[in-house]
Amino acid sequence: MAGRVGFHSDLITDIESPADEEGVHDSFCQLIEEQSHDHHDAIEMTSLELEEESRDDVMHLESPVYLRVDSEEPQHMECLIGGRWSSDTLKVLSSMPSRTIGRSRGAIISQYYNRTLQLRRRRQSRPSIQHFPRSARPSIRGHRVETDAEEDDNKRERLVNNLQNLSANDRVRMLRAMPLSLSEKKELRMLVLNKAEHSLSQNQIPCCSQLKYYIIIAVRHGWYGWLSFLSSLQLWQTALKCVGGHFGTGVLSYFLFLRTLLFFNVFLFLVTGLFLVVPQAVVAPDPGRNTSVTSLWGLEVLTGAGYFSDSLMYYGYYSHQTLQPKHSCSKSINGTSCGLSYNMPLVYFFTIGAAFFITCIILVYTMSKSFGQSFRIDKSKGLLAIKVFSSWDYKVSKKSSVRLQRANIGTQLKELVAEVNREKLKFSVLTRLFRVFIHMLAWLMCLGSTLACVLAVFYFSEHMHKKDVETRTRTSSSDGVMLKEASLLAVPVLVSCINLILPGFFNAVAWMEEYDSPSVLNYVSISRNLLLKVSVLGVLCHHWLGRVASDPEQLGLQCWESFVGQELYRFLLMDFIFMLLDTFFGEFLWRLFSQKALKRKRKPVFDIARNVLELIYGQTLAWLGVLFSPLLPVVQIIKLLFLFYMKKVSLMMNCQASGKPWRASQMTTIFITLLCFPSFLGASVCVTYTMWTMKPSAGCGPFRGLKTMFQAGKLWVQKLAADNPNLSWLASAHSYLVENPLFLFLCAAIFLIVIYFHSQVVDGQRKIIELLQEQIENEGGDKKFLITRLQDIHERKRVVSPRGVRGASEDSSYS
Repeated sequence: MAGRVGFHSDLITDIESPADEEGVHDSFCQLIEEQSHDHHDAIEMTSLELEEESRDDVMHLESPVYLRVDSEEPQHMECLIGGRWSSDTLKVLSSMPSRTIGRSRGAIISQYYNRTLQLRRRRQSRPSIQHFPRSARPSIRGHRVETDAEEDDNKRERLVNNLQNLSANDRVRMLRAMPLSLSEKKELRMLVLNKAEHSLSQNQIPCCSQLKYYIIIAVRHGWYGWLSFLSSLQLWQTALKCVGGHFGTGVLSYFLFLRTLLFFNVFLFLVTGLFLVVPQAVVAPDPGRNTSVTSLWGLEVLTGAGYFSDSLMYYGYYSHQTLQPKHSCSKSINGTSCGLSYNMPLVYFFTIGAAFFITCIILVYTMSKSFGQSFRIDKSKGLLAIKVFSSWDYKVSKKSSVRLQRANIGTQLKELVAEVNREKLKFSVLTRLFRVFIHMLAWLMCLGSTLACVLAVFYFSEHMHKKDVETRTRTSSSDGVMLKEASLLAVPVLVSCINLILPGFFNAVAWMEEYDSPSVLNYVSISRNLLLKVSVLGVLCHHWLGRVASDPEQLGLQCWESFVGQELYRFLLMDFIFMLLDTFFGEFLWRLFSQKALKRKRKPVFDIARNVLELIYGQTLAWLGVLFSPLLPVVQIIKLLFLFYMKKVSLMMNCQASGKPWRASQMTTIFITLLCFPSFLGASVCVTYTMWTMKPSAGCGPFRGLKTMFQAGKLWVQKLAADNPNLSWLASAHSYLVENPLFLFLCAAIFLIVIYFHSQVVDGQRKIIELLQEQIENEGGDKKFLITRLQDIHERKRVVSPRGVRGASEDSSYS
């Protein structure tokens, strides 16, 4: 029974039920009991062997063959290894969880004791070695080597036969679970495959089976090739590895977030381009549209006015009628019949709504997935061991790739080592009070400066609004038109200056606070910059929807939606220009000044918080403007592409890695969360408010003549119900599901509840994993303590045994 369990339990680890665990455990205990009964014979044979080799080491005399320690080893070995374990200690070891939890590990130990007992039984079947003269004694070691070799061959053959009988997946799992080296596992796998091929060649396979196997292999190779091709198509993969290898995961998270924003804008562009821009571009514009605009080339690129004001760029260009291509209508006896038609107001409404809805789903899914990945329990010590022993990719062969991977692994090791060695500093009570006072003073300064900037934007936008009203009532000349167009850039320039200067003030205040952890410093900077950006965007939304949209006649605007789209275009473009200036003056010139004038080798550190909040600010403008400017995502895509390469080049030339390495384990999750709640949620509320409550312009756009944009869907449903009475249920469904805001709030509440429950589940799993890890550590300490105590007790009991063995040997020599 012992032999059966010892051999087969290692092969069916993933097939047997947990109830078979008891059989392995019982056989293991039984073998240990037999081991303790035969222990006296082992001591006798070992003493004779040591006497033959003239070794009087007591430790060697009392140690079994399988636990012998060479005399050349250091004498300060642990007591768990250096001495012979008693039978009581072995029984305790056999009942420990570590010997019963894993069937494969217990089976290996059981198989080891089976092998030892078989050798001893063979030795007992022969005459006692004491009856032979010294010259006629056989070589015990030589016999053991021969029998070991024979049994290894037999066991290898049985193992190959058992592996061959398993399926491919089970065979792989068995090979992975075996405590063998990679070369031995590879050799076993080749033996199994060769034997399988030999057996297949002997048994003729039918043609249908061969064809099936060939198809399966071809499909599998094709699938793996497709996955490899998709992985090679990842955008900026090499550049991101280079950034992560030189500057760490914190800076890498910024570029990953930029790539995520690029994908969101590509999706918006595809949706609006396919359903709005392309159909409107195919059909000729309305004949009554006024296309006589003043062209100011150079300035209109900055303002978005002039030539662009009456183009596919803005809301006012799109038709309010049902689009029909030329020659699609044909006259017949029964009348005029038209083929394809395209209801532009309805499509415009549902395209914007569907784009925001799908974006919301993608954001919620990405955020929940990121929560599950970033908040899992991964201790730095465990990650450090994994990174040291199993992080190298041996498929890398190019020198450049090898250098890049080496730099990447080195940077990650620095971050992990810094996190492991980081200790919490202990301060006195007075020092803590002083630090709290400094933090409160810093937050008061930041909040005060933010409030001052928000009030400045509010009053300056109001002043420019009144000035614009006065300017539009005057007679227009060429100089007046140019001055009026240039005045439109005043508010965007002011807001961009605030976004450029105030984050520098926040960094100076944070330097005064002296944060110990770089991650805490980044989180504080993100919160302060976020507060600034949200406050400024709130004031701007009030300016556009409260002043411009509520009374467009006062400004003389025929299409206030296009004017708001131009405003958002100007803000987006000014933000990009000021980011270029910040990169040039804040990084390039500062590096030259520091190296040439100050004679310092230090370079500026990449400001993650500031740059990330700039990305979120620009993406919020793009989401706000997609209703008023369907092609605004194209501008955002061009901006992000330029920004990636510009920031990458500036990072490599002008910046250096942080002096304190730190691992950004949750930065991407925080970025996605900020993008979802303050940014996307705010933009969705503004767009929904505009479509539900604001009155569209009467002279432009697809919703002209309607009270609200939302009314386009209602009129379409009513028309369908009037044409086809069987579809009358659509009107009631539309009134309950779309017109009623309770349904939208219910959907939003469901999304929030899903996110909340997912975060709570992840938090609960994290706490359970922490408790289990703590329990494992405590059990490990208990095992060490119990084994040490048992070994100490056994050492005390066997103090007399060396003297008894030595006396017996002396008596035999005298006789």
